[in-house]
Formats: sequence, C-alpha cells, structure tokens
Amino acid sequence: MRHSKGYRSRGRKLLRKHPRERGMQGLSRLLYKYKVGDRVNIDISPSNIETAPHRRFQGKTGVIIGTRGRAYIIKVMIGKKEKIVITTPEHIKPQTS
Repeated sequence: MRHSKGYRSRGRKLLRKHPRERGMQGLSRLLYKYKVGDRVNIDISPSNIETAPHRRFQGKTGVIIGTRGRAYIIKVMIGKKEKIVITTPEHIKPQTS
C-alpha cells in the first residue's frame, strides 16, 4: 500500500511541541505589530493548524510585503524561486540580528 502524500505527511517531528513548550503561547508574540519590509522567521505553531503554512516553509526567513485581514503576506525564497506565504502572527516571529 502506498503512503499518503497529504498536506501534513512526514511532519510528526517538525509539527509538534516539545514538552516544555506546551500550553498557551506568550502574548508578546501575538501582539507584536509587523510593518511592510520587516524580516520574519516562519516558525509553525502546531496549536493553530488552520492558518499554518505548509511544512516546507518551517524555519525559512522572509519579508513582509502586505496584510490580508489579520494575516500577513510574506515573500520567501525557496532556491531561486520567490514564493508567497499567507499566515497569521502565531506562525511568525521577528528576525533578530
């Protein structure tokens, strides 16, 4: 029997929380206001799956190019291609340094 190639396939380790991270997220991550041009890191939160980007974007860095409702539109480079990711603030954090 062939294995499933669904949206979240092969993501058990990638899309889980470690024991010390369980529970509610900190409010500072959710209330942070991003501006167009800010660089952000995509860090998928397994608590909110409805708005999560595809697992191929986990750990990638992108630039915010706009908003759509309460979500952000992020431009990410995958190899030499430019991809657009639309996701909510639960799955992004500001890039440091």
